[in-house]
Parts: sequence; C-alpha cells; structure tokens
Amino acid sequence: MNKSSEKITLTGGAGLMEGVIDHPADTPRGIALVAHPHPLYGGTMDNKVAVTLARTFVNLGYVTARINFRGVGASEGVHDNGLGETDDMAILHAHMTALYPGLPVALSGFSFGTFVQSHLAQRLAAAGTPAERLVLVGAAAGKWQMADIPADTILIHGENDDTIPLKDVLDWLRPQDIPVIVIPGADHFFHRKLQHIKRWVAQLWRSGADAAETDAAAAD
Repeated sequence: MNKSSEKITLTGGAGLMEGVIDHPADTPRGIALVAHPHPLYGGTMDNKVAVTLARTFVNLGYVTARINFRGVGASEGVHDNGLGETDDMAILHAHMTALYPGLPVALSGFSFGTFVQSHLAQRLAAAGTPAERLVLVGAAAGKWQMADIPADTILIHGENDDTIPLKDVLDWLRPQDIPVIVIPGADHFFHRKLQHIKRWVAQLWRSGADAAETDAAAAD
C-alpha cells in the first residue's frame, strides 16, 4: 500500500471481498482490473506479478483495482474453481465502472487469474461491453479451460515455466493464431524478470494506443 492506494470492501457472491484501488497521479484514462494466481497455492492480490501489473497500469494512467479471491486474506467464502471467482471479478468490474463511468476497462491477470479474466472478457463481450484489451501473464492453458481471447491480447510467458509449460500455451494459441512474448530464462513467477513484464506491457500498450489514434485520424 502507498499513498495513492485505498482499501475497499465489496459484497461478492460468497460474502465480503477485500480489495485495493491504486490511483494514477492524474485523471485516469481508463480502468484496469488485475486477477491474482491460484488461491490454493498461495496466490493473493499482493503476488509480485499481480502487483507489477497493477503498477504498470497505474503508470499508464489507469485507475487499477485488485481483489482477494474467495478464502484469501479477509475475503469470505471458499475457492470455487474459477466460477465464483469470475462472478466476483464481474462485481469488481461493475463497481469500478460505476465509479468511473465511460472509461475503457482493461483486464489483466497472472496464472489462474488469466483463466478468470479470459472468461470475464467473453462475458463482457456478450453483454456488449467488451474490454479494451487483455494482458495475460503465465496463461493457465492446460491447467484450466481458457476461453478464446481477442487477437490484440498481450501474452507474456516464461521460457522455463514448469508450472504451465510453454507448449501448452502454444497449443491453446495456435488455433487462434495469436502470438506470445517469451521471456528467456524466466520461470513461472518471473524471478528477477519482472522488469520484462513492465517493459513489454507499457511498450505494447502505448503502441496500441498510438495505432488507434492514427486510425481515428485517418478515418476523419
């Protein structure tokens, strides 16, 4: 927690959920939701990869929100195999879009959190309120039934990930024809490699925004 962060408590499907909102220095240009790794294996909203994603989005000008999933920290309930967790992330989405109406929403997650966000993205798209873009780190392909994702999703994976082998990620992405950024020498938790996540997300996010502005200008 820092001076630009605030703790929140929301009511989820299994009771109270604790969370954190991190604020950018200036008026936010968007909302980012971050989902943490598997609750039964030590995953929390304070996981170092989740925090790296949150800080990266704050630096990009996004107001960023995280919650502890069911049974983690002060969040009530028990692990629900991703189903209830997706519902709870949708509640966080509703809360943040009510606080900041009209802003685009980015979805990001690490490991188990990528499963949650891929399914939330499908749900939002079906409702006519699609996410601006997804960032998935250590995508849980092969471990969980990942949903198909948009073509502009930013994917980052470690070369030496022995929790979610790169092969499983490639097998999931191949039919969708979506590329992935592979960090040489990185393990599942990106030990001593977190700076690559921050750099690639920031670089690709900004380049995507520049491309959108160029397209809009050309249309005018």
